[in-house]
Amino acid sequence: MYEKLLSEGKIGNLTLQNKVIMAAMGVDAAEPDGKAGQRVSDYSEERAKGGVGLIITEVTRVNDTHGVALGGQLSMSNDSVIEPFSKMVEKIHSHGTKIFVQLHHPGRQNLSAIAYSWGMLQRVGHIIPGFWDMTYAMGQLADASMLEDPRVEAMMKLLPPVVGASNIPAGLGSSIIKGQNTRGLMTWEVKRLEKQFIEAAVRVKKSGADGVELHGAHGYLIQQFLSPYTNTRTDEYGGSLENRMRFLLNILTGIKKECGADFPVSVRLTVDEFYNLLGFENRGIQLPEGVEMAKRLEAAGADLINVSCGNYETLNTLIEPMSFQPGWRTYLAKAVKEAVNIPVAGVGVIRTPEQAEELLESGNQDFITLGRPLLADPHWVNKAKEGRAQDIVRCISCVTCFMTDEQNALKGEPCECALNPYNCREITYNDQTRKVDGNGRTVVVVGAGPAGLTAAREAAKRGFHAVLFEKEAVPGGQLNLAKKPPKKDRMQWAIDDLTQNAKIAGVDLRLGTEATPELLKELAPYAVILATGGVPVVPKIEGLDGDNVCTVADVLSGKVNLSGKKVAVVGSGLSGLETAELLVEQGNTVTVAEMAKSIAPGVWTQHYWDIVPNLDKAGVNMVPGHKLVKVTDTSVYLEDVKTGNLKIIDVDAVVLSLGVRSVKDLESAAKTVTTRISTIGDASHAGKLVEATRAGCEAAWAL
Repeated sequence: MYEKLLSEGKIGNLTLQNKVIMAAMGVDAAEPDGKAGQRVSDYSEERAKGGVGLIITEVTRVNDTHGVALGGQLSMSNDSVIEPFSKMVEKIHSHGTKIFVQLHHPGRQNLSAIAYSWGMLQRVGHIIPGFWDMTYAMGQLADASMLEDPRVEAMMKLLPPVVGASNIPAGLGSSIIKGQNTRGLMTWEVKRLEKQFIEAAVRVKKSGADGVELHGAHGYLIQQFLSPYTNTRTDEYGGSLENRMRFLLNILTGIKKECGADFPVSVRLTVDEFYNLLGFENRGIQLPEGVEMAKRLEAAGADLINVSCGNYETLNTLIEPMSFQPGWRTYLAKAVKEAVNIPVAGVGVIRTPEQAEELLESGNQDFITLGRPLLADPHWVNKAKEGRAQDIVRCISCVTCFMTDEQNALKGEPCECALNPYNCREITYNDQTRKVDGNGRTVVVVGAGPAGLTAAREAAKRGFHAVLFEKEAVPGGQLNLAKKPPKKDRMQWAIDDLTQNAKIAGVDLRLGTEATPELLKELAPYAVILATGGVPVVPKIEGLDGDNVCTVADVLSGKVNLSGKKVAVVGSGLSGLETAELLVEQGNTVTVAEMAKSIAPGVWTQHYWDIVPNLDKAGVNMVPGHKLVKVTDTSVYLEDVKTGNLKIIDVDAVVLSLGVRSVKDLESAAKTVTTRISTIGDASHAGKLVEATRAGCEAAWAL
């Protein structure tokens, strides 16, 4: 089973125990000074325990002056980091796994406030006890939306510019970096950076790690030199492909000279920037030139081409949301594989061992690179090896990991996974810290949505008799609605995998059974965890009791079927936008009304760019800055929040997407049987999937 996937692989003279490579991902789990502390070490070791052949660390900085990208980013910029990192290397090696360090500079894809302040903060942090606690406490008040605040943008312009190959600022398309003054590096600075990359690789070798990867992808500095769009230099580093590759090739050959020809060097390479998806034809790196770059890297001594694509401006091509199909990038790896003789690794929504084995059998790539799947399930490889592929928690491409990595950056917290609350928190949640003291005592969990399934699973792992009641005939809760819009069917994976792992843990799952006060008294539970969900909010506005008014839940569940109608969707959060997309697919003419000044307030940029352009193309009428004040049989009345002027739009139906109200009906009954009551998920407050699973885990661990 999975013969190719689980067979040994070779990178140069290095032998891996299998052909699975853990991709470098910025998870923000290192110490503030870039050292490898217990948190990042435990996170990495868990994946080594899970059987992966090679771990490539998260983006690791080589320069502290303008090269810091994340507060919790690993560093190889000075000798003080070698010893702590070597301890992490020893842990990884103890499980038969190899480790590379990905060397990185963000270039223009950075914030001045991070790039230029972090070095100073590090120095202060070494002097003042508790400094980082105070700093991160202030960071708790920060929010990613602050970057769009005009006052913050104005402040950023007063800071030194971020650096790049040239003075081409980021900010097109879905880029999360906007409004940053950018300057091109001077020639002497480029040469100094080459030296810093090489010196960092020497430190990696001294640490005992097995190799390095040069990050020439995803829009960071090396790629900025490679791309004809971001490199407009007129010196020896600009113009022709030979010149644009000079920075990368000088680093590569320098590493080989200083570390030895047998010290493996991988290059993560964007072979297509996909600017055509933003409407810019013939811009940036395109596949034929990307393939030529790979050939020249092979000639210069690279040992592995780790094929990737895109940059922050085409973000959805490199960290795909659900709309991208499994294996869609295969043709990119194939094109490189046909042109080089060194090993080729590839990513691209690879989610199951079966799919991975097929890719290897095709001969289009030599290694399988997994990123997010190993956040969702660190033991992906071992489960495949043990014939338990059905137990793998599959990544659903919800992009929560990247979103939370950015949102947590100033808070001293790492990224999160919507389906794995242990992710990057293995220092807290592990087999040693888990108390197995349930002693068969009964814990009742009400509601088999993601919060309830997680809570029941974790309670069962602790040795409790976890009884999970779900009044519907199927588990999943709100996920059963979330899977209905176009291209959101992967939500069913979440339902299936959460349910499967609850059953494996020993949860007594009772579907089609409503938890009544009588049942609670009969079971006399030690504790009750209420995950009873929520119901749509319907405000008191004239006309909302009409027959032509429904909620997104009514549409998504199929209770209300609309076709060939003029429909107004009120509320442009993610649920409203996804429902609008479904309504368009069903043949309706759609208007989306939003009280906020812009459509999709609070919606993560990747979800925005995955949905809103489709709605625009479909001719959906977007009406931001208007609140609903009245509905009639034939119209909606929308009031301009600034002027008070009314806009009347003819419609046949109105669909409300105005949030969720928590259901707490069983709280009183639960109080009659136990004092140990937790209310989680939407039953506590409306939230995202990641908040539900985290709350379920925390409730069970707190018993």
